[in-house]
Amino acid sequence: MTDGPAARDHRLMKVAIDQARLGAEEGGVPIGAALAVADEVLAVGRNRRVQLGSAIRHGETDALEAAGRQPASLYARATMYTTLSPCDMCAGAILLYGIPRVVVGENRTFLGAEDLLRSRGVQVVVADSEECVQLMEAFIREHAALWNEDIGVE
Repeated sequence: MTDGPAARDHRLMKVAIDQARLGAEEGGVPIGAALAVADEVLAVGRNRRVQLGSAIRHGETDALEAAGRQPASLYARATMYTTLSPCDMCAGAILLYGIPRVVVGENRTFLGAEDLLRSRGVQVVVADSEECVQLMEAFIREHAALWNEDIGVE
């Protein structure tokens, strides 16, 4: 049995939030993502720049890497769930793979490239999750230098 779109979005955002919490427990930036088609989670990811010493493993790019090579037809039916508004790099990956829908946990602590996504026809839904806001606010307060590094600010 499938649930309605709002209930599905809430449930799948929790998958992304679980990834964000796992990333924080590993000493990384608490941003998580899940790539899904309808009710099926295809892959999950989390910001693992710190854990892997990577320049590009944000939550969304980590989820895409975990999904592996997929046909364009699959991406054309997918939704990217991400706990934080996608940065330019992650928005570019979403556009490159033709993912038509993004559900954003929150965009209060960081407003990424949502307008770019919308301008290219991507449906962007902002959940405005208080849980996502609290995760990021605590991280930014406790790890300001690491946060600035993650978003390319000195």
